[in-house]
This record gives sequence, C-alpha cells and structure tokens, in this order.
Amino acid sequence: MKFTDGYWLMRDGVQASYAAEVADVHVTDDRFTLYAPVRRVTDRGHTLNSPLLTVECWSPAEGVIGIRSTHHAGAAERGPDFALRAEPGHAAKVTRDGSLLELAAGELSLRVDTAAPWRLDFTAGGRVLTSAEARGTGFAVTGDGGHHSLAQLSLGVGELVYGLGERFTPFTKNGQTVDIWQADGGTASEQAYKNVPFHLTNRGYGVFVNHPGRVSYEIGSEAVGKVQFSVEDQSLEYFVVHGPTPKDILDRYTALTGRPAVPPAWSFGLWLSTSFTTSYDEETVNRFVRGMAERDIPLGVFHFDCFWMREYQWCDFTWDPEVFPDPEGMLQRLKDEHGLRVSVWINPYIAQKSALFAEAKRLGYLVRRPNGDVWQWDLWQAGMALVDFTDPDAREWYAGKLRALAAQGVDCFKTDFGERIPTDVVWHDGSDPERMHNYYTQLYNETVFEVLREARGAGEAVLFARSATAGGQQFPVHWGGDCESHFGAMAESLRGGLSLGLSGFGFWSHDIGGFEGTPTPEVFKRWVQFGLLSSHSRLHGSKSYRVPWDYDEEAVAVTRDFTRLKHRLMPYLFRAAQQAAERGTPVMRAMVLEFPDDPACHTLDRQYMLGDDLLVAPVFSADGEVEYYVPDGAWTHLLSGTRIQGPGWRRETYGFDSLPLLARPGSVIPFGESDDEAVYDWAHGVTLRVHAPVDGTTTQTRIPAADGSSAAVFRTRREGDTVTVEAEGAPGPWRVLLVGADAEPAAGSPAASDRTELGTLLTVPAGTPRASALLTGS
Repeated sequence: MKFTDGYWLMRDGVQASYAAEVADVHVTDDRFTLYAPVRRVTDRGHTLNSPLLTVECWSPAEGVIGIRSTHHAGAAERGPDFALRAEPGHAAKVTRDGSLLELAAGELSLRVDTAAPWRLDFTAGGRVLTSAEARGTGFAVTGDGGHHSLAQLSLGVGELVYGLGERFTPFTKNGQTVDIWQADGGTASEQAYKNVPFHLTNRGYGVFVNHPGRVSYEIGSEAVGKVQFSVEDQSLEYFVVHGPTPKDILDRYTALTGRPAVPPAWSFGLWLSTSFTTSYDEETVNRFVRGMAERDIPLGVFHFDCFWMREYQWCDFTWDPEVFPDPEGMLQRLKDEHGLRVSVWINPYIAQKSALFAEAKRLGYLVRRPNGDVWQWDLWQAGMALVDFTDPDAREWYAGKLRALAAQGVDCFKTDFGERIPTDVVWHDGSDPERMHNYYTQLYNETVFEVLREARGAGEAVLFARSATAGGQQFPVHWGGDCESHFGAMAESLRGGLSLGLSGFGFWSHDIGGFEGTPTPEVFKRWVQFGLLSSHSRLHGSKSYRVPWDYDEEAVAVTRDFTRLKHRLMPYLFRAAQQAAERGTPVMRAMVLEFPDDPACHTLDRQYMLGDDLLVAPVFSADGEVEYYVPDGAWTHLLSGTRIQGPGWRRETYGFDSLPLLARPGSVIPFGESDDEAVYDWAHGVTLRVHAPVDGTTTQTRIPAADGSSAAVFRTRREGDTVTVEAEGAPGPWRVLLVGADAEPAAGSPAASDRTELGTLLTVPAGTPRASALLTGS
C-alpha cells in the first residue's frame, strides 16, 4: 500500500509516524528491546501526547534475526499464526560498547547506535546487507481509520528482489506492487493462488513477514530504493534471513517454516486427466489408458476431475452412479490391469444440493456469518458453503469422507480451490477473518495430506494442490493453476514456478498443453517437453482432452520419448527431491539459485536448472527457435553429446525431438536402466554419464532407492588422462559413459568398452568395486 505522495508529501488522509531515535533500551544476554519515539526528544515536554514504538529484536536460529515493531500492544491475540520452528539450543549474543548495540546470530548481526537517529543495520561478512533507515519503522493511519504497521528496508545498487509466492508477473519484482492475498486469478494477472510473504534478493539475504493475512509490498515502487511492506495491524513482525548464497537462504527459511516432504516415487511418472468439463465415463477412461499403452507411452497416474461426482453436488465425495456404477471395481481394474495409481479432484466446499450440506449444517461444521447463518454464495457451486477447518470435529468429519475414498482405492487427491475465502464470517476457534483468508489453505491441505499419510503410510502422501501460503511447501505437490493454451501462457507458468521455488517450495507442476482452450500441435509438443522436464508431469485441460493422438502422430512420439527419458532420469530426479526435503532447494531452480555469482543469470526466467546439473531451456516458438544463456564452462547437450562452451548466449533451432538440455561441466548424471516406469531398482544397471571432468576433481553420485534409503554411491575421479569410478553398494552390473570422449579400459580394469554416438561406454560386471578408463582422444 502506498502512503506517500512523492518524496515530500503524504497522500490525502494519511498520517504517518516513524521511529526517530532510541529513547531507552532493555537488554538481556540474547535479545534487546528498543523504545522509539516518533519525534526527536529534546525536552520532557516532547514525551507527552506522542507515540512510542516498542521494537523487539531477537534471533530464533543462526543466521536469522527477528524484529517486532508494536504501536499499541493491547489488542487481543487472535489467530491464526504461522507455525515456526526455532533452532534447538540456539542462543544469540548481545554486546554493548557505549552507544553501540549489537545482536549477533552467527554471521548475521543487527547493529544499532542508540545515540544516533533511528537506523537498524543488518550486517554480515563486514558489510551492510540492508538497513531500516529514517522511514524504516513506523505506522500510518489512513482516512478510513485503518492502522497500518510498516517497515522499509534499503535496496542496494543492482539489487534484485525475487519470490513472494507463485507470481506470474515479471520474475524480478523490482518496481511492482504486490499484495499477499489469495485469489483465483489464473496465470495472466497480478493475482496469485500461492501467496508467500517471503522474498530474497541477490545481495545474500531474504525477509519473511510473519503475518498470515494481507501483506502489502511496494518493491522499489513507492520509494525506489526500498522494499516496503505493511500490514493493517498494530504490530509488524519480520525476520531477516542471511545466506550468503540463495540456497543457504532457502535452507534457513524452510528450517523456520517447514521442509517439503518427499513425494512418493510413483508420483514422478506421467499423470493423465479426464480434463475438466469434457464428457467421460469408464469406457472413456479405458480408451485413454489403452490408447497410451497401445502407443507405448508409459502412464503412472490417472486423474478423475470434478465430474466423477454428480453435478451441483460438489463435494459430496460420491461417485456419479450413472457414469461410474462400480467405482471400487473400476479402480481395482485400473490398478490390476494397468498398474496405475488413481487421483480424484476435491475442494473444500459443500454445495447446497449435496446431502452433506444438511449434515454439516446440523453438526455446525460450516463457516457462519456473524448472525449465525451459514455463509453461502452461488459462485462455483450453487449455494455452496465452506467447511470450517478451525473446528477439529469438522476436520475429522471431512477427513472421514476422504478415508472412505482411500479405502475404495484412491491414492491421492487434487486439492483444488481454497482461495476465495470470505472475511465477513465467524470462525469456530475465533480466528481473525482477515488473517484466515490466506491461511485457510494451510488447514485444508494439511487435513488432506494427513489422511493420505495415515492411509498410505509414511512417504506415500502426495497432493496436487493449487493454493498455498507460507509453510504450504510441507504438503507437495503444487501446480500452477488455470493457464491458457499458448506459448505466452507457457512462459508465464514457468515464471510462476520459478518464483514459487524461490519461496521455499520444492515441487511444482502445471497443466501440460495449457488449461483454457485447445493448444495447437506445436504448443502441445513443446509443452510436453517442458512438462516432462518438470518435477511432476500432468496432461490436463478444460474443455478438450490432452491425449497426444488428438494433436498429431509426432505428439505421440514426443510424449513417449520424453516420458521414457524422465523415467531413466529417476535416480537423478529423486536425489534432487531429497535435496528439497533436506535443505529446501527446489527441484526446478531459477538460474540465480545455481549461479548467484554470474550477473547474467540474475534475471533469467525462460530457462532453469533441473536439479544440480541439468540446464533446461523450453522452446516457446512454433518454428523451434530458442534463445538461452549458457554459464561458464564446457557444457554437453544431454541428447546429442554436442559440447557447448560458455559463458554466452545461444540462438538455435530445434525439432520437436529435442530442446536445449545441457549437462553441467564435470557432472555425472545417473541414468536408470528402465524407461517403462518411474519406480524400479534405480541402482541396478545404472549408467553414469560423465561429462568433461576436470583433472584432479572427485564427484560423488548417490543413487537413492524409492523408499529414500541409499542404494549405491559412486565416486568419479580424473587424474590426468585416467578416469576412475569406485562403486559402493552397486547391486548389479553398472556402466560408465564417457560422453564425447574416446577411451579404453585402463590396465587391470574389468570393464569392457565400446563406442556409441555419445562417447565411450564401459560395462562393469556385477560386484566390481572399481573401473578405470584411459582417455585417448581428448
């Protein structure tokens, strides 16, 4: 929200007050509280008839410092609140030297000169990261009586801002006004389904605003050298999170707000949907599934969208008996005959025609207006009401409906909606309606995720969720929502996914081909490539099907080939998934996350890193032309073996069988032996693709098992012209492909070699712990 009228004036009706100096301070060993008048106090009379801000400063974890600025502290504390995790055993250190006060939390420090005009300096490594300066801490009262607590943090020259959830506006947020407020706005507007009050910058820090309601950001927009954030409240709390690298920032932020769970391995396979308003029954489903099998396209999950239930009755969690007369038998047949998992669509609303409406009303499980009436409207479903997840009994009632579906054979749920939450209501637990608007999705998705974890066991729960807020990363997977079916929408979807990844979310997907409308064959084929090089991959549309043969035969080949490529990459992708759970590093990574020291990568939003070592540049044109940037080093095209030297920009043209997919210099990419499905023994028969290792370096490659344990570890080292690979725990024969290199087994190595189009392949017998190759042509 903007409060000023240019640099000198305030907007009509706005009265702003800012901390001017420190009048007093209360210090303990690990925190301090500053008492800040909003005017300079030169005599006792200045202490009268004037506000005094209370500014508390502490640290919940190493590298994290919290600030809470309060005007009037007498307001009742009404939830909800984000669930934050302090670091066990952590203790900050406060030191005082004359008027200089410092709070140290590892390398991050907060410094205050209590004798100088108001200024909070956040420092690390001997430099100031950001500061709250003259207008950095305060509040504003608006003409309508609103009270807004605000903060401003300085931006350095060239400093760029990222994150704030899944935002489809320009990737770097400088110059934008952003409201953290859940909305069902598609992917082509400033509204967002997933709003997260956390941003990070390319200067080595991030900022999390600990407020679940509306947070209004002015990012280099109201004051061009500042990030301003405000809440309509008497208090504002935020945390500065030090890196220094972007990965370190996400590590510390997700330690505070929650790590992503690892989705089950089967969820990484291809999902196929009925689409939304298309006509379908069991025969349609079988035709789609048979069609995929007949065309040799492996399918992992089949998804039933809304109309598995009867019209006007969403959600009653009951299969439409006219269309699906034998749901249990149908689900069992899909599993037994085709090896599929099953997903069904749900939302948190109860339509009036559903028998569950009367039941939930009688039990008091629906959100009510202040006069006691059930809150209802006719958008989406006629007379729909909202389940009150703040009521433990209502959560258990809703969960019971899902348990019945799980017992029928449903494996996962698409948790749609959760954004259009009213504020003119009363919640069971007395929560503040404005704070609950964004937070509702957290309770909704947590309820469903816990049902699946209970029904399917640890490590088997997965959602396909649309809405989220801070902490929602704990309940993957999230998808991008309703996009159109053209190249522009494909690009805006990627922007949203990269922003979400920089907001602590490890897993993200999107509707392959776009949702609204019908894609051209060119759009569909390029979106298939992009979708199958994402963490999760789903074919889904609105009014038209997304089976590839509806487009052309080449679309069938593209879908088959890239699905099978993804399956072979599963040992690599699942290790990236584990990294998301361990440190909060997303599977799909903005280039700035992997290359923070390369300024050319700081604004890139049409390409990304898939895990540590694969660069993906989707093609956004019908003619196959693509422009992308290659960081420093000798990169290798994964599909052709072509060596590409960076740094520099490339403009190339690709057929539908390929796209820029580059392996990082020196990387070792494990390829699984099977391409028929996502889940198999990834270590058995694994091929290690070795790309231009640097002399004297060792690369460790851990091959996970589908249950998360370690199946094998390989160490690849180059010494001069000799490349040696040592295996630990390899359960069967394994291979080493020296991409782009001529080689022969070194003396004493048990490996047999042959030349391929990509390089020299060494085949190593089972039980062999070591193989060496002598490079002969590099």
